[in-house]
Amino acid sequence: MKRILAILVEDRPGVLTRVSGLFSRRGYNIQNIAVGRTIEPGISRMTVTVEADRLTVEQVVKQLNKLVNVLKVSDLTDESSVGRELMLIKVKAEPEKRSDIQQMVATFRAKIIDVSPDSMIVEVTGDEGKLQAFMLMMQEFGIKEIASTGNVSLLRGGRTTREARG
Repeated sequence: MKRILAILVEDRPGVLTRVSGLFSRRGYNIQNIAVGRTIEPGISRMTVTVEADRLTVEQVVKQLNKLVNVLKVSDLTDESSVGRELMLIKVKAEPEKRSDIQQMVATFRAKIIDVSPDSMIVEVTGDEGKLQAFMLMMQEFGIKEIASTGNVSLLRGGRTTREARG
């Protein structure tokens, strides 16, 4: 099962290496990881998606909490949260296909952010299912390149990650 972890860390060199190293030493593959600043200066937030059962993740959370520079670890999987991913897709855009691409972009509430003589770059955000569906539709035109952020998630309502179970 996919588990989503929110990890608050001090913004220091080597923290990402220590966190990812903990997963690799235990043989768990990180499916995606997104790291960014928070509203608190000197604190970053990692959102990590890993394929593991709940008991395994509970052990990983305990071990993460022991790492220097880790402030809080929360498993958001069973919490009420909102998650999104961002994907940029560069597709072949022959002149006769551009209107079809634009129609598909509108259907998925995506945005065309760059146009060149032979391609378009489209920005799409949503959950993993939406991105996979959009990518499948874009294959018809010919995908040249893809870049994606991975999942970022926040708890719904007034609670923050610092207040979540962990």
